[in-house]
Amino acid sequence: MVGKLKRFLDSKGLANWACSSWELTGTSLDMSGTDLVVSVGGDGTILRAVQTVVTTGTPIVGINLGKLGFMTELTAGEAIDRLPEILRGEGWLDERVMLETRFSSSDGTYYALNDVVAARSAVVHIVNIEVSVNGELFTTYHADGVIVATATGSTGYAFAAGGPILNPSSAEIVLLPIMPHLSLSYPIVLPQDAVVGLRVSTPYPATLSVDGNINLPIENDTRVTVKRSKIVACFWRIHPRVSFYRTLEQKLKGK
Repeated sequence: MVGKLKRFLDSKGLANWACSSWELTGTSLDMSGTDLVVSVGGDGTILRAVQTVVTTGTPIVGINLGKLGFMTELTAGEAIDRLPEILRGEGWLDERVMLETRFSSSDGTYYALNDVVAARSAVVHIVNIEVSVNGELFTTYHADGVIVATATGSTGYAFAAGGPILNPSSAEIVLLPIMPHLSLSYPIVLPQDAVVGLRVSTPYPATLSVDGNINLPIENDTRVTVKRSKIVACFWRIHPRVSFYRTLEQKLKGK
C-alpha cells in the first residue's frame, strides 16, 4: 500500500517521503511546510503520527489496515481512488481534543490524543495514586494505575478498563482506575476545564504512559498534572459526516 501511494504521489509531481511510524518514536522531525500526513495502518499508527505533527496542526488522513479503525478514514481498497479528492481540498476537518501532561521529575510537556496512564511497571504490586481535581482532593486509588482519557481515547484502553464511551466531539475528560483494590471503582466524567493532579506513591517502579507510545519511568511521590490542551489533533475526512452512534457497534465488533 505504501509503495502504491508513493508511486501515485510521484506521478503527480508531489514531494513526499515515507517511513515506518516506529521510526518516529522519540524523534524530533521538522514537519513545517508539510500539508498532509497519510497514516497507513491502524489507530496505533495514527497515535504515533500525531506525535510528529502535534505542534504544527498538519492534518492526518488514516488508511485502515487493522480491524477497528476508529480514527482512520479510508480502507485500503478505496485509498488511491479517494486520495485525489483530498489533494484537491475536498472534505472537512475533524478536530479532536488532546491532553497535555507534566510531571515533577521532567521539564517537558507531553501531549496525548487518547490517554495518559500512571501505573505500576513490571512488578506485580498495586500503587497508591492520590487524585485531585482543580486542586481539591478527590480520592486515593489503590490500584494497578489510573487512566485520564479524552473522548477519542474513551473507545480505547479506557473502554477496556470499564470506562464510558463519549462522543468523539466531546471535550470532557474521563478519569478511571485500573483494577482498584478496596477503593473507588467507578469511572467519572470531568468537565473540559478540569485539571487532574496525580501523586504516585509506590516503593516499586512505576510508569507514566502517554498514548501508549511515550513511556517514562516515575519515582515515588511523583506529581503529575493532566489537563485539556489548547492544541488539537486534526484529521482530514472525505466521507460524509455520519452519526457516531450508528457505526459504533459495528466498529466495536471489528466490522
